[in-house]
Amino acid sequence: MKDSRNLTIFTIPSTLSFLLYFLFNVSEVFAAPTKHLCRSDQRDAILEFKNEFQSMDQVSYFDSYPPKTDSWEKDSDCCYWDGITCDEKSGDIIEVDLSFSSLSGQLSSKSSLFRLQHLHFVTKINLSNNDFVGPIPSSLGNFSSLTTLDVSRNHFSGKIPSWIGNLSHLTSLDFSHNSLVGEIPSSLAYLSNLTSINLSYNDFDGKLPSSIENLSSLAIFRLSRNNFFGELPPSIGNLLHLTNLSLDRNNFSGKISSSLGNLSHLTSIDFHNNNFDGEIPFSFGNLSHLTSLVLSVNNFVGAIPSSLGSLNKLSILNVKSNKLSGSLPDALVNMKKLSKLSLSNNQLIGTIPSSFFTIPSLDTITLDNNQLNGTLEFGNISSSSKLIVLRLGNNHFIGPISKSLSKLARLKELDLSNLNTQVSVDFSFLLHLKSLRKLYLPNLNTTSTINLNVILSKLKSLETLDLSGNHVLVTNKSSDSYGPWLSEIYLSGCSITEFPKILRTQDQMTTLDVSNNKIKGQVPGWLWSLANLQYVNLSNNTFIGFGRSTNLGLSSVPESYMKQLFGSNNSFTGKIPSFICELSYLTTLDLANNKLSGSIPHCMGNIQVLNLRHNRLSGVIPEDVFDSLILLDVGHNQLEGKLPRSLVRVSFLEVLNVESNRINDTFPSWLSSLQELHILVLRSNAFHGPIQQIKFATLRIIDISDNQFNGTLPPSFFVNLLAMFSLAKNEDQSTRETTLMSHKNYMSTDHYYFYSMVLMNKGIEMQLERVLNIFTAIDFSRNKFEGEIPRSIGLLKELYVLNLSNNAFSGHIPSSMANMIKLESLDVSQNNISGEIPQELGNLSNLARMNFSHNRLVGLVPGGTQFLTQNCSSFEDNLGLFGPSLEKVCLEKTSQESKMTEPKEEEEVINWKAAAIGSIPGIVFGLTMGYILVSYKPEWLMNPFGQNKSKSISSTH
Repeated sequence: MKDSRNLTIFTIPSTLSFLLYFLFNVSEVFAAPTKHLCRSDQRDAILEFKNEFQSMDQVSYFDSYPPKTDSWEKDSDCCYWDGITCDEKSGDIIEVDLSFSSLSGQLSSKSSLFRLQHLHFVTKINLSNNDFVGPIPSSLGNFSSLTTLDVSRNHFSGKIPSWIGNLSHLTSLDFSHNSLVGEIPSSLAYLSNLTSINLSYNDFDGKLPSSIENLSSLAIFRLSRNNFFGELPPSIGNLLHLTNLSLDRNNFSGKISSSLGNLSHLTSIDFHNNNFDGEIPFSFGNLSHLTSLVLSVNNFVGAIPSSLGSLNKLSILNVKSNKLSGSLPDALVNMKKLSKLSLSNNQLIGTIPSSFFTIPSLDTITLDNNQLNGTLEFGNISSSSKLIVLRLGNNHFIGPISKSLSKLARLKELDLSNLNTQVSVDFSFLLHLKSLRKLYLPNLNTTSTINLNVILSKLKSLETLDLSGNHVLVTNKSSDSYGPWLSEIYLSGCSITEFPKILRTQDQMTTLDVSNNKIKGQVPGWLWSLANLQYVNLSNNTFIGFGRSTNLGLSSVPESYMKQLFGSNNSFTGKIPSFICELSYLTTLDLANNKLSGSIPHCMGNIQVLNLRHNRLSGVIPEDVFDSLILLDVGHNQLEGKLPRSLVRVSFLEVLNVESNRINDTFPSWLSSLQELHILVLRSNAFHGPIQQIKFATLRIIDISDNQFNGTLPPSFFVNLLAMFSLAKNEDQSTRETTLMSHKNYMSTDHYYFYSMVLMNKGIEMQLERVLNIFTAIDFSRNKFEGEIPRSIGLLKELYVLNLSNNAFSGHIPSSMANMIKLESLDVSQNNISGEIPQELGNLSNLARMNFSHNRLVGLVPGGTQFLTQNCSSFEDNLGLFGPSLEKVCLEKTSQESKMTEPKEEEEVINWKAAAIGSIPGIVFGLTMGYILVSYKPEWLMNPFGQNKSKSISSTH
């Protein structure tokens, strides 16, 4: 204790002495005049640079990032300013980081930033995440010591400047997220020290230069979301330090070189959404460090290489939406770190090894939309499984649903669509999947009933539920809320007889489909109180009217976001309900095939798709109402008057169908100014007068049959139907995504609404549920046209259907028709045509159906397979025709009639439809066309030629 006290006495004066010494020296430091490290000329230059630009007024993206220039004050040391770094000895600025500084305007080469002395000392410039516009300034090329240049996330435009090759010390270059165009300059290959290039999210194009191999130090190479095309140069396999290769969402094509298997340091490959083809290189199995392989949405063929099973570090394997075939390689089970396996939308066959479901790290398996078969065996699946997403729908699986699925307690998404169970199903396994958010169980081919009330009362996390095509029990004894806040529910074709009251409290619901049921009576008024509803499908029931909300009508609802309302094929009566006018966001309204009467309301300004066909509407089509129309179908009503001239201002109109009304007008040549008009149907009205010329460059289908048009058609009549000259070229020029889109080559307005076509011949119906976007047709039948068929008809090389029957055409059949190489159906019957059938027509290999009957034709009937397959009736009442082809078809008819009785009309229709299934796009005669509603998910899409689920346009020729 005594020693301790002595130590304390000694320590106190020592500590006091140190404190006094420290305070004395600190006071000297603070008393000394301030010495700035920053050079004054450089400080003044960057201060002037700050004042050159105005801060953006509204940029919420930067709200959490105060501009770095806020700290820049004239009397302070610029080396301590945000974004500025100086050399500790010389005081020269060596780094300028102005990212997230809300700078807006054009960065000129004369900017004060480029007047900095000793530019060669600057090694880093970061101008990312601002709002700079215009070209990249050439003065940036003067920073000869730059190692990092980042101008990403601005609005720079123009090309990559050639001076980029002068920055020989550059190691990182980021031009991503701008509006730059052009090809990669050859000078870029001079930057041998580059380790990272990011040119993603621009509008670059051209091929990838083979000189890219000169970038021998490159580790990160990102070209995502551009327009690059062509094959990948094999020399890319020489970039041996590459770790990340992202080429997704471009137009690259061709086969992938096996040389990529040499890039042993690769950890990530992303080729998503290109046009690559050929097989996936077996050499990919050499990429031992690979953690992510994304090859989705391409045209790869062949089997999945078994060599991929050796990639024991792979976490993501995504090859969905290709044309891969063969069975699943057993070797994939060896990938113990695999977390996401996406193989959907291919042509894979065989069974799924049960061991797939036991890979311990897997959280996502998507194998939907293939041709896999057999029974679903999940093996010794563990309750500790990490599976979150399991999508196996739309394959050829058969047999029961395994109860072992109940062990997947973490599962959030389950898709077993179109599983052919063939047996009764115990759905109690679902009640153990408490975490389920998305459940797809349509069309299970089971006699078992699914209790909707039980499902909703137990699965309280559900957001999306699809039970379409099953037997669903709905109990309407109570309307209490059952817990889950559904966003989407699909109950199409579930034999439901009452509207499910259980849904009335689903305030978050955006999508409701109760189509193809047996629901009758009024649509409940409470439905319109669900303010978040955007899509409602009531089609194919027996509703008779629309109930109003008990809360004083729609006006009491804060705002309705309803965008698409489908109520076709019901028994709605009375006028079009007035509440439609209160749906200010409504873009699609389909009330076709009902018993609605009255006039068309004058409140349709925002509607893009309006289908009111097959009702009892009267009056005129209103003027100055349809501002946003893409499709207008009012066929089969009692409308009269003239076509509203205001339609000429509806610039996005693509489909106009007014068939089977009482419209009395001349041909609407004034519609030719509509650059998007693809389909024009005027059939069965009182249109009249001559047609001098048609100038519809984008028309694919025109039907003016069964009217009172007359006069002659000039020789050049068809020269302006450019879309029928070369449809493919015309399609390539259309880049709009907001209107008529190509959905896997079919015509539609969006994911929900597709067009169908009904094709008739002598009362025999042939229906295409979806219309190929290459389909073209002309029907001028049942009018009073006379004179010769215009020679310009031969220009229509992309035409599939031509019907000129029941007119008064005379003269000869133009030999130019031999140029119509896509023609599948030709009808010139019931005219006054004379002369011979051109022999060249025998070379039209696609001409499957033809009719030359009831004319004054003479001479030799052309040979060729197509003429030999026609009915004798196709040539009757042309007494001057002769030849082996005619003798053969008429002899066969006589022989068949002596052996067979005439089939029933119903059987004949079915046989015609079966024949049409094999046609591409269809064996057609006479034109009628229509539209169909199809729900995007799932594909409870009807049979390819079903009768009961389409909204069709029909007539009899």
